[in-house]
Amino acid sequence: MTWDWGAVRNFLPHLWDGLLVTLQALVLGSVISFVLGLVWALLMRAPTRWVRWPVGVVTEFVRDTPLLVQLFFLFYVLPEWGLTLSALTTGVLALGLHYSTYTMQVYRAGIEAVPAGQWEAATALNLPRRRTWTAVILPQAVRRVVPALGNYVISMLKDTPLLMAITVLEMLGQARLFSQQHFQFTEPLTVIGVAFVLVSYLASLLLRALERRLVR
Repeated sequence: MTWDWGAVRNFLPHLWDGLLVTLQALVLGSVISFVLGLVWALLMRAPTRWVRWPVGVVTEFVRDTPLLVQLFFLFYVLPEWGLTLSALTTGVLALGLHYSTYTMQVYRAGIEAVPAGQWEAATALNLPRRRTWTAVILPQAVRRVVPALGNYVISMLKDTPLLMAITVLEMLGQARLFSQQHFQFTEPLTVIGVAFVLVSYLASLLLRALERRLVR
């Protein structure tokens, strides 16, 4: 078997289209997971168990079921309830929801790592509860958890090929389509493997730069 550079050149436009979809799903899914994970973490600190208990059940259920099952549920079941979303929107929501249950635990650890003296100082200054969270606790907690959040961004990137199962043409979807049309599998699959390595590496560099900036 010989390596066909012509197949690589022909696949590159498809790779670019798939890369744009992959990055879109990654960025939007990460934003949802970061925001929703923080909401879950704050609700788990609610003073009443009638808030904590449902949140705990929902997040545990989402965390303990496969992402692929959640993708199929959102894509095929929601339309039966009258809610029809595009394949990409469904994939973004599934990624964000699934990973929010993990970022929730990261936020909880960061909040609990804030020294007790910070809470006491805020109380001594008679700061309102909202001001205590936004100006004292959360800035310190988020700074501590950036590395862990970054790890989940990389994990989410490696899970984006699952979106192919609901017809999203991300990088693997484009490679599969190209391979089926041209009966060439080695070149496109090798190229997307290299592409994932490069994107993961660049993402890790950006996250480390962000971490160093926040530590200053």
